[in-house]
Amino acid sequence: QVQLVESGGGLVQAGGSLRLSCVASGTTSRTNVIGWYRQSTGKQRELVATISNSGNTNYADSAKDRFTITRDNAKNTVYLQMNSLKPEDTAVYYCYARHAFIYDYWGQGTQVTVSS
Repeated sequence: QVQLVESGGGLVQAGGSLRLSCVASGTTSRTNVIGWYRQSTGKQRELVATISNSGNTNYADSAKDRFTITRDNAKNTVYLQMNSLKPEDTAVYYCYARHAFIYDYWGQGTQVTVSS
């Protein structure tokens, strides 16, 4: 099993930046992909960005050129640097991990609010 704990959310003005962190614990050696999804009120949860064990990244179109996902394997931590934030980026951001190619794990979520 894998446990995921997010931090770094908060309130920021449009154009500002935030960095989210997610610390993974448990059987992390078999985690294949880790990353971030988000869910805003009344909408389905959607991909933001993921990164594989080999470092391959995948971004939603809305995140390209503004967000950067990185991972520190020594710390079992994945980061999401978010720049040029927009009010439409307001959502609960969830850390996600695909484990052993089969199991999906989620963190509890961290709120990001961008004011206009």
